[in-house]
Amino acid sequence: MDTGQRLCYNDSNVPDERLGVTMSSEEIIEPALTVSGLWFSYPDRLNVLQDVSIKIMSGERVGLIGPNGSGKTTFFLQICGVLKPSAGEIVVLGKPMLNGDFRSDVGLVFQNPDDQLFCPSVWDDVAFGPQNMKLSKDEVEARVTEALSIVSAIELADRPAHHLSEGEKRMVSIAGVLAMRPRLLIYDEPSANLDIRSRRRLIRLLQASEETILIASHDLELVLEVCERVVLIDKGRIITDGNPREVMGDDKLMEAYGQEKPHSLVQH
Repeated sequence: MDTGQRLCYNDSNVPDERLGVTMSSEEIIEPALTVSGLWFSYPDRLNVLQDVSIKIMSGERVGLIGPNGSGKTTFFLQICGVLKPSAGEIVVLGKPMLNGDFRSDVGLVFQNPDDQLFCPSVWDDVAFGPQNMKLSKDEVEARVTEALSIVSAIELADRPAHHLSEGEKRMVSIAGVLAMRPRLLIYDEPSANLDIRSRRRLIRLLQASEETILIASHDLELVLEVCERVVLIDKGRIITDGNPREVMGDDKLMEAYGQEKPHSLVQH
């Protein structure tokens, strides 16, 4: 489903020639994420994020690229309310994100699954979020089954997470987030340490996702396959924001910011 289709409305029947769909003159879709003038410093490292502003519409799949230390993970932790901004505002799904908030409509999949999986079994790990949402036992069971089915890991339910392969751990960590049914999904280096088969399963999963997605990754081919928009960040600042093939196909731009043009965009 493309962005234009996701933004269509049913009443008023006002045509929008840019999107080729019928739009409403009375309703306006709120962005999934609006970040305005965001600054952040650690005690021992100043200006990790510098005046970051971005707007992401519901249903978009956006890639975040840039060198190590550019501020990608810090930015994600701000969006999730884990870190308090030094300045600026973050609005997620129409509500300001406050430091320390637990928002089940926002899900973060960690770069290292071992940082996310800590319960005795896979089932317990995936159930942890829904249980903390105070859902009924039947609803928790339904959500765990649904989430594990989505990632094709239902057969892993009774196994200890620390006995799983890296690919299996990745899928279980994603299931744990999906079980809370978030509307904004954030992935930090989701393909790290995956073999070819597990990486392909992940790409298919991301492509089929209907949630708004933010992906930070050095796997630029994955970004090309999954994302319709890419944001290049360096030293805490947004350098450019645009079409993935245009941004990542710019040799001079990519080289200037420590990136390598994806092999599929190299002319042979």
